[in-house]
Amino acid sequence: MKAFTTGPFTGRHITAIIVAFFAVVIAVNLYMARSAISTFGGVVVDNSYVASQKYNSWLQEARREKALGWSAKAHRRNDGKLVVTLAGAPANALLSGDAWHPLGRRPDIPMQFARQVDGSFVSSQVLPQGRWRMRLEAKAGAALWRSEQEVL
Repeated sequence: MKAFTTGPFTGRHITAIIVAFFAVVIAVNLYMARSAISTFGGVVVDNSYVASQKYNSWLQEARREKALGWSAKAHRRNDGKLVVTLAGAPANALLSGDAWHPLGRRPDIPMQFARQVDGSFVSSQVLPQGRWRMRLEAKAGAALWRSEQEVL
């Protein structure tokens, strides 16, 4: 057999092909494993059994929060502080939250907000540059509303 060689196709040829194939597979697997480990903190919930027991109550809370009809939109100002516009909430609503890095590379940052004259909220803390997600919590009397969103 003389497909791509000038001489006969030997055991050395097939050995080289098999070694090259597995070298590529191993190299790709090592790269993918390293990428996965370096970009994911690994903790979704602290205790999956306890989380499974609370799942139905979390769904009920989410339905109650959705029924309130509140919504929020957050963006970063040039000075690094966050501005949150809370729509549908009463004027006495208080807003708090925390910023977390989606890849777990930085510690969470608790955020406190002060209401402005125009009804929006501005954080007292500066949020460092980078990709962040905000967990927001608004309270007005007995009503509690939570949301999570990307900060742009």
